[in-house]
Order: sequence, then C-alpha cells, then structure tokens
Amino acid sequence: MYKKIYSTLNYYRIFIIFTLLFLIATAFAPNFFNLFNLNSLLKTTNLCAMLSIGLTMVMISGQLDLSIQSVMNLGAVLTLGMFANEKMPWSQAIAVGLLAGLTFGFINGFLVAKAKINSFIVTLGTMTIAQGCVFLYCKAGSIGVGSDFSFSDLLTDEIVPLLPPITLITLITVAVFAFILNKTGFGRNVYMVGGNPETAWLAGINRDFVYIAVFTLSGGLSALSGILFSIAQGTAVPNMGDKGISPLLLTIAAVIIGGVAMSGGTGGIVKSYFAVLSLVTLFNMLSCFGTGYEAQIFAAGFVLALIVLYESVSFYFRDKIKGIRPKLLEEAAKMRKLPQESSPE
Repeated sequence: MYKKIYSTLNYYRIFIIFTLLFLIATAFAPNFFNLFNLNSLLKTTNLCAMLSIGLTMVMISGQLDLSIQSVMNLGAVLTLGMFANEKMPWSQAIAVGLLAGLTFGFINGFLVAKAKINSFIVTLGTMTIAQGCVFLYCKAGSIGVGSDFSFSDLLTDEIVPLLPPITLITLITVAVFAFILNKTGFGRNVYMVGGNPETAWLAGINRDFVYIAVFTLSGGLSALSGILFSIAQGTAVPNMGDKGISPLLLTIAAVIIGGVAMSGGTGGIVKSYFAVLSLVTLFNMLSCFGTGYEAQIFAAGFVLALIVLYESVSFYFRDKIKGIRPKLLEEAAKMRKLPQESSPE
C-alpha cells in the first residue's frame, strides 16, 4: 500500500512540485497572478524548454551534452547575421542556423559513437569551439534585425491570451518529441540503450545510430531555441539568456529535477518541460518578492541539491533490497524438510 503510494508520488513528483509552487506564488507573491506576468513567465520558459527536449533525449541515452548553450548562441547569431548582413530571406537564414546546430550535434554524436570518447569531453570541446565561432562571427557584439520587426511581432503577438506563436511552437515541439520518445521504436531504443547498453547490443539495437541521432537532434533543437528567441527579441548576442543562472545550468538542473537519471534510462520530455516551468515559476515568484539574481541562483541550487540527495537515497535503498526474497527463510526451511519427507520410512 505505502510502496504504491510512494511510487505514484515519485512518478508524478514534478507535476506536484509545479502545482505547489504555482499555488504558493498565487497566494503570497505580489503581482504574480495576472495576465501580463503569466505571459512573461511562459515566454521566459520557451528558451530552456526547447533546450531541454534535446538534452533529455541525450541524457536518457546515458550521455551528456554541454554544448547546447553555445550551439544555441551560434544558431541565433548566424540566422540574424544571414538576414541582416547577407540579406537572405528568413527561410534561408533559419536553414543556415539550423544546419550549423545539426552539424555540431552530428559531430558530437559521431565522436561519442565511433571514436568512443566520453561525451563530457567531446561536448566540452565543441562547446568551446561553437562559442569561439560565435565571437568570431559577431565580433563579440550584437546583431539586430534592423528596422524590420514584422517577423518578431508575428512570433510574439498573442493569438489567444498566454499563447503567442513562439509558445505554441515550443508546446508543439514538446508534444511531437514526447510522442516520438514514448510511442515509437526509436524512442524505446533510446531508453534501452540508456538503461542497459549491453542488453541493447544483445537485442540487436544499433547503439551508434542512437547516439548520433540524439546528439544531432539536440544540436538542431538547441539552434532552433536560439533562432526563435533571437528573432522574438529582434537581436542576437553572444551570451543569450545569461542573466543570473545560465541556460545550460538551468536546463541541466531542470532535466534532473524532472526525473532524468544521470546514468540514463529514465525520464521524459513532458516532465522536463514542467521542470523548466517550475524553476522559472520559482524565479518569477522570487522576483515578485523583490529578490535579486543571487537568490534565484541559490534557490535553483538548493532545489537541485534536494532532488539529487533524494535520488541518491532512493537508489541506495533500492540497491540494498535488490534480489532480496522476503520469504527466503521459509523457503530454506521447506527445502531442508523436503528430503526427509521424500525418503522412505
């Protein structure tokens, strides 16, 4: 009974955390529950929510991608640079930015899968290279769309309250990749490779293809997040979103809080989205109370530390009882009696 309740609460924990945070903020935070603030909250969520989709798939496969923020910045500056400086139409400029992200993602996956280099080392290197490309291209300055804000307005003007196109695109992307991860053979392969690579190999799953695919998707989604965010803002800078806690750290924290294990094999994209939304809600609530970025960074670290501690304790007790048979003593007693009962008197 208690074990079932615990399992249910653990499975839905991020939804419970978000609901509690939202109710507390609504009840106590000044000016939290109004249309303007809620719209701002959802728009702020979009950047890291898109990053979290790719990172979730990479971490479920048992790997790590540290290059997501740099690739995000690269996609943003290339897209706006192609539009503003090279006079490309938006469609071609966006294609260039996406291609850059997919290329970096493919390189990450290829080196992890074929060269057998640890993903931490690989993505640490490509993170530095991508950020170097950003500074070389924009010369450490910003790139704007000029006087043409029509596309920016199109992305940010609300179709219905709280749902501008940029938020709708994010929600649709979350839904599509959640479906792919949960309902397709590729998604099941990602979980199996992350949960037990040896079993996946014995089952005939192409692990190299899975690694290359998830890293490539992560690179493309990272670039897309930067593209959408920069177009909506009308400008791209080398360190987008770096106010207080960086998008990279926030996304990693959210994905772990959402239930993705560092060892792989568990988690989900919808849960990661709600984890990002929960952290942004927490930051927004603290802002409503008048606190600074330092309090937000402390709060994010504190929540992450609690979740990691909780996961560590859970894994400890789970490993401790693994393989234990509650009625082992009774079974042993029966086995001792069995020869006597079967022998002739």
